[in-house]
Amino acid sequence: MSKKTIVSVELLCSKCRKKVMKLIATIEGITSIVLDPSKNTVTVIGEADPVKIICKVRKFRKSASITSIGPPKDEKKDDPNKKDAMKDVKGVVIPYTCQRCDVWYVVNDDFYSYCTIM
Repeated sequence: MSKKTIVSVELLCSKCRKKVMKLIATIEGITSIVLDPSKNTVTVIGEADPVKIICKVRKFRKSASITSIGPPKDEKKDDPNKKDAMKDVKGVVIPYTCQRCDVWYVVNDDFYSYCTIM
């Protein structure tokens, strides 16, 4: 039987979203994955066990939690309100990487001067 699992996880940048999507996509029995960065939720529909889903997501973000589990609802086609809502989202600027995803390496200037001497 198919289930709808909603997981709450921080989706700060596009890199975070890709990582979460890849982790969840490796689980067998999933029919669809929907990311909602404005609400910081991931909706997973399929026969996959919710415990497996949260375990995979917690490998990436320890603070992830399951919001709800239930039967999937029938989706309506061509809802005109959704098209208008997407127009408002275009003005939002989303950073490519957040501070958690971005790794900064600092190399001392003395190292460069040592390499040029030799």
